[in-house]
Amino acid sequence: MVAYDSRPCLLNDAVLRDNLTMGHRLSKIYTRTGDAGTTGLGDGSRTGKDSARVAAMGDVDELNSLLGIVLCEAMSDEVRELLIGIQHDLFDLGGELSVPGANFLAASQPGRLEQAIDRYNGELQPLKEFILPGGTRVAAQVHLARAVCRRAERKLVTLASTEAVSDTARRYLNRLSDLLFVLARWLNKSAGGGDVLWQKGKNAGL
Repeated sequence: MVAYDSRPCLLNDAVLRDNLTMGHRLSKIYTRTGDAGTTGLGDGSRTGKDSARVAAMGDVDELNSLLGIVLCEAMSDEVRELLIGIQHDLFDLGGELSVPGANFLAASQPGRLEQAIDRYNGELQPLKEFILPGGTRVAAQVHLARAVCRRAERKLVTLASTEAVSDTARRYLNRLSDLLFVLARWLNKSAGGGDVLWQKGKNAGL
């Protein structure tokens, strides 16, 4: 028996989560079903690969992949654990986006990011100037992840203009970009360096 909730044509979120994580083990990588430019969503429907929903899913996937690169660098166990947890959250978010109307992220998850922002920002000096994305390699990579996170958030806002998107999902990406900004600064500081300050008009007279 398949459980349904009150929303028409949508499986219960818990059942959908189980189906996404357990019901479709990949035994064959190519299926040829997307050759015509469409892709399957988690509820069984199909949509164009250039749709707003798939674009948002792609940016979230890119962000998760960038964090995988960040995790190849040396860092404290505390930061590593934080970033791995965020990767799991982003996979939850990708699953949520793949099932229109679903809610996989818990309302408490953006709050955990706020706690991390307060924890790491508390060790930094207040910013008085704009900074450039640089410093150590790991900090520069985190800045790149921040920029992709902002793009993912923009894609989510675009999707929300025509389809239902959870408030939690939007809050999560908004908080995550803030956290990545703070982490990049913190990683530079912990490596014995500091912020790379923007110099307005630096090359204007050249």
